[in-house]
Amino acid sequence: MKPVIFIAAIALFATTPARAQALVDPAKVAPEYREAAEKRRAEQIRQRECAQKADLNKVLPRDRTVYLNHCLDALAAKQ
Repeated sequence: MKPVIFIAAIALFATTPARAQALVDPAKVAPEYREAAEKRRAEQIRQRECAQKADLNKVLPRDRTVYLNHCLDALAAKQ
C-alpha cells in the first residue's frame, strides 16, 4: 500500500498547475489578424483589471460574475 501512496504523491507534485489564458501578443499574429488581436488584448486587460478589483474588494464567488459584469460595463462607459 505504501508504494501506491508514494506514487500518487509523486504524481500530484509532478503535475503543473493550470494557468489562465495568456495575453494575446499582436506581434506574433499574422498581419491580417493583427487588428483583431489588439482588440482581444485590450479586452483581456480590462477583464484582468476587473478581476483584480474583485480580489481586492474580496467579492464573494457567488457575487463575482455580477461584479465583473458591472465593472466591465463601467469601463466601457468611460470609453
